[in-house]
Amino acid sequence: MTRAEKEAAVEELKGKFEKFNFFYITDSSTMTVAQVNDLRRKFFEKGVEMQVVKNTLAKKALEAISDTQYQDLYDALKGPTALLFTETANMPAKVIKEFRGKDGERPIVKAAYIDSSVFVGDDQVGALASLKSKEELIGEVVTLLQSPIKTVLGSLQSGGNTISGLLKALEQRGEQA
Repeated sequence: MTRAEKEAAVEELKGKFEKFNFFYITDSSTMTVAQVNDLRRKFFEKGVEMQVVKNTLAKKALEAISDTQYQDLYDALKGPTALLFTETANMPAKVIKEFRGKDGERPIVKAAYIDSSVFVGDDQVGALASLKSKEELIGEVVTLLQSPIKTVLGSLQSGGNTISGLLKALEQRGEQA
């Protein structure tokens, strides 16, 4: 790789790191080509971009953005590395968890960067998969906000039926008397 190609690769990675608030650093070595292709397809279907990178280029791209923001991730940039870029924080972890269920222990999550929080180690996959996406959180808030309104409306409707029933009963008694 020439110096110009390296600089272009660093700029491309820098752009992706700036664009995506969520990315994972993984190791998919020792997987067969067929397994990697299957994994890439699953990621693609879920909107996750997988890119194999050189560690030094990824580190230079992160350092170009900020000297301190990503320093906890630098230790994860050793050995074979594939980056996963996503718009949904928990999606790569969910795909990895599902993929491992049938094929074993790979890929390994070395680290993940989720909106300024750093998760280091493969033992974090469960926690990452259980994170709620922005859409899920908004849905829960809307549901919580609707619940009291539905209760009040239900009470008013049942109370209205009760009052009208009482009025009809009193009216019928008055007619009979």
